[in-house]
Amino acid sequence: MNFEYFLAKRIISSKAYKSSVSAPIIKIGITAIAIGIIVMLIAIATGIGLQQKIRDKVVAFNGHVTISYYDFNASNESEHPLSLHQEFYPEFKTIDGIDHVQAVASKFGVIRTATDFEGVILKGVGDDYNWNYFSEFLVEGRLPEFGSTVSNEVIISKYLADRLNFKLGDSFQSFFMKKDFNKMPFIRAFTIVGIYNSGFEDLDKTYFLGDIRHVRRLNKWKGDEVGSFEVFISNPDLIAEKTVAIYDEIPSDLDAVSVERKYFSIFEWIKIFDKNTYGIITIMILVAAINMITALLVLILERTQMIGVLKALGANNWSIRKVFLYNATYLVGLGLFWGNAIGLSLLFIQKYFKVIPLDPSVYYVAEVPIYISLDYVLLLNVLTFVFCMLFLIIPSAIITKISPVKAIRFE
Repeated sequence: MNFEYFLAKRIISSKAYKSSVSAPIIKIGITAIAIGIIVMLIAIATGIGLQQKIRDKVVAFNGHVTISYYDFNASNESEHPLSLHQEFYPEFKTIDGIDHVQAVASKFGVIRTATDFEGVILKGVGDDYNWNYFSEFLVEGRLPEFGSTVSNEVIISKYLADRLNFKLGDSFQSFFMKKDFNKMPFIRAFTIVGIYNSGFEDLDKTYFLGDIRHVRRLNKWKGDEVGSFEVFISNPDLIAEKTVAIYDEIPSDLDAVSVERKYFSIFEWIKIFDKNTYGIITIMILVAAINMITALLVLILERTQMIGVLKALGANNWSIRKVFLYNATYLVGLGLFWGNAIGLSLLFIQKYFKVIPLDPSVYYVAEVPIYISLDYVLLLNVLTFVFCMLFLIIPSAIITKISPVKAIRFE
């Protein structure tokens, strides 16, 4: 243990230090660092959590990339059928990082009850459909089961169920218009076997999911024709890159549209979270550093006589500066410890008990989502510590200006 570290430890543990004039200011500095860490942890955890949760919900209904014919149809209804016999289906072997490819088809219809009606889209899916997302959204019942014959089982959103007074096990009729509007519409009867709630109201009020063979019959398609293919990739951060790669691999008459392009406004909105988070981190680190600079300056002024004595005994400026920097290191570490302890506790409480709700119509989620990763926690602590110490090296230079004779006489 070197002399500077030993002396810094003695200063910290001394009763005079704990009852000195600088003690309240030092406590404020520690508190500032703790509060800064708490705010930064919450900002990052909620920002990333919201981005991932919203993205996952949109992806659940569309996949990361949609492959279909070039079409200017904005109704989300499948009009031009695609053959199932594609080189990229059922496995996209030419591109790494593709998890799953599934065939779907959509048909606009109207659910009619004795007292009400609602315009909806039947999303037809088959045995290849990835139900992982909807398993998470399922609040009642089960997922549809498809056998050798056309199944009438569907899952419907809680929004539509509440809107139309449906409950689990109810049957309903849906009307699908023919191309010739003068003719009577197709009528199909469905049975509700599951109710889901994604919390994404714009999508919940639009889709119910059932057997793709209904859409084929309504559109008079062949048994090997579908509306589009949905592609899921392993790394959502590479959506743009993988979309270009997919586009280059598919036939020239097909288009590949990323979910980010399809829902451009939503993804542009959630990108704002990154800017807000960076702004909060910058401000909190600056506030913590300024408070620690103030605490260090007060501590140096309070210990002016000690500095004079050390210089008179032959200690050089850097050795004395190290005494105070060791002291500051302890204080910064103390602030980081309490900040992490309180901040992570709050995050885990929200993650597992969901005590803070949100308005789904505004934020697309029912509660504040939390993303916790050791990587960003460690990085945040390292950045805070390094920046605080860099800022503290500058005010410690005041020690070089202190004269031993004047310092010993200082009161």
